[in-house]
This record gives sequence, C-alpha cells and structure tokens, in this order.
Amino acid sequence: MRTSIEKISDKLVRAFLKNKIIAPIPSKFTKKLKEAQKLRILCESKIKEPVAGFKAAGTGIPLIKKFKEKEPFYASVYKKNILRSGKGVRINKSTLGIELEVCYYIKRSFFKSKGSITIRNISKFISHMASCIEIVGYRQRKKGITSFGDLCSDFGANVKFLIGQKKKFKKINIGNLKTNIANKRINQSVNGNTNTVYVNPLNSLRFVLNKIKKDKIELNKDFWVFTGSTVGVVPIKKKGLYIGNIEKLGSVKTIIR
Repeated sequence: MRTSIEKISDKLVRAFLKNKIIAPIPSKFTKKLKEAQKLRILCESKIKEPVAGFKAAGTGIPLIKKFKEKEPFYASVYKKNILRSGKGVRINKSTLGIELEVCYYIKRSFFKSKGSITIRNISKFISHMASCIEIVGYRQRKKGITSFGDLCSDFGANVKFLIGQKKKFKKINIGNLKTNIANKRINQSVNGNTNTVYVNPLNSLRFVLNKIKKDKIELNKDFWVFTGSTVGVVPIKKKGLYIGNIEKLGSVKTIIR
C-alpha cells in the first residue's frame, strides 16, 4: 500500500513537470523542516531530468531566527529552469516574488575533493560568478511563508533562474556589495546588499557544497550554485521588465509575463 508521502510526492512531481498548480499539500509535510526535507528528496528522486545546480534558501539570518531554524537548506535546480538573462517568465497567482542573487559556477573536480569545504579552500573549485534573478513560487494554490518547510517541500520554491554575464572568479569583498532590482515602468525599486545572505554569498556557497558532500550527491559536469537573495522576496507588482544590478558583477534582467 502506497504511503501518504508517496501520493503527495507524485502530485508535486506531476505539477513540477507539467507546470501545473495543485491544491495545498497537508501541513504535516511542511510544518517541520525535517519532514519537508524528506518530501523534497523523495520528489527529486522521481525526476529524471538533468540537474544543473543547487540553490541555497532561507539564507536571511532574520528569517532563520523568525522560524527558529539553525541554518538554511538547499534544493536541486534543473536545467530546464535555468535561462539566459533577458528571457521571459510567465507567472501565476502562486508566484511569491522575484529575488536578486550571486551565483557561482563550480568545477566538477569538487566531487573528487576530500574533506570539508572552507572559506580558505573554496576558491579552487569556483570557475565563474554572475548576477542572477530567481523567480520564486509554489506549485500549490497558496500564498506567503509560514515555515521553511513551505519552501523546502515545494522544490525550494524555485520557478526559474536567469543568469547574467559570467565573469571569471576573482576574490572581491563579496560581503558588502550594493544591489538593486527595479521595474522602472512602475517606479518599483528595491535596494539590498550581499551582506544579508547568510553572512555573505561565499559562506552560503560553502554551506551548500558541504551539504552536497554530506548527502553524497555527485554530478558528472560543472554546475551552478545560487546563494540566496540579497533583496529578500520582492513582490511582482506589475508585469514587464525587471532589471537587477549587483555591484562589480553586473546586471541581469527578465520580462515577467
């Protein structure tokens, strides 16, 4: 007899693959992050599409404290959900908003490395870095966030990622860069800073890489890591062109439809 978590995972996977919205899943799968992680891992195990990277989520320290968690979490990102800067993204009523992030391109040699990833040794695994927009939302008819489990259970709530121009990695003060995302047509503009991302984006990257290593996940190619929003979850007030800028990394844009 199939368990309830099996049935729920099947519904979420079908919604993910067919880009559909389903009724909210029972709260027993989302209230606690530990249970949500089990559901996310089960869902991901059923998807045969190529994984192109991973995202850190829940990286805002005030958010971690609010939901009484100890750390962020991560989720897989599939190739079909990664787009070039400037592409259009269609949203729905379950879309939570838009985020601006730093992302890193990681060499596949990482998977052969021994020991923990530290801030001192992390540089040798990074090939490139870029600015990135993430569209976040559910595959369920629900709004808002009541726990990290809400986001985690629903594939980390990742809808699409748009990546700006890749730049060869170099050491910069990644923990104090000004950021901004704006829709000039409606005079919507939100400022941020990279220091809001789990101390800084490089520390967020370290967290994700160590979690991947602990979970014994391995890819046969270079991959992306998206480190978390520098501006929080910005509401999409109107459709149209959104442009994000990260100091020293450059711009990234998307057309919200």
